[in-house]
Amino acid sequence: MPVTLYGSQSTASLVVHWLLIELDIEHELVMLDFDRNEQKSPEYLRLNPQGRVPTLLIDGQVLTESAAIAMQLADLHPQAKLAPEIGTPQRAAYYRWMLFCAYTLMPAFRGWFYPDEPAGEENIDKVKASSRAIIERAWQQLDEHLAANGPYLLGGEKSAADFVLTMLMRWSRNMPKPSDAWPALHAHAARMKALPSFKEAYRREGLTDWT
Repeated sequence: MPVTLYGSQSTASLVVHWLLIELDIEHELVMLDFDRNEQKSPEYLRLNPQGRVPTLLIDGQVLTESAAIAMQLADLHPQAKLAPEIGTPQRAAYYRWMLFCAYTLMPAFRGWFYPDEPAGEENIDKVKASSRAIIERAWQQLDEHLAANGPYLLGGEKSAADFVLTMLMRWSRNMPKPSDAWPALHAHAARMKALPSFKEAYRREGLTDWT
């Protein structure tokens, strides 16, 4: 089954690359050069009309959206136990935290990194302040949850949601108050970064920060 991942360094494609390595899925990695705007090329837009990464091709099927791809990979490889059984309370919690990452944190990070998009250049400072507040409230909520119910989002076993969360924690590394300023989040990140698959994804992508 041929698998191809289109990504770019330090973007949402990192979690998909990481999971492919964790799950020992043979794949081709195509890194797009954002400085050359390769994600907006006609060829790539035919795959992903949004012009974003990641895009994953599995046996010809096109998958986009990092959280959705993470969930699909976990379901395709149940032996790894990165997703609870459908219909269980744990599965409901898994959906909750996966979509918390997708609906709460990801849009707020979009506002932090691209503050001109929602309200124009004149409102950059307001958008960044609002986005930072949302992100920090989310870290507080997650820290309290992990402290009470951890060490992982679902308790004693890691899931694909922990991989997505760790990627998003990394995005905050240069913010005024990064995620690992919260103790339970710091411990969670340390566990996830200790995985051999994380180190290998870093090696393949040439990443050196937040180690």
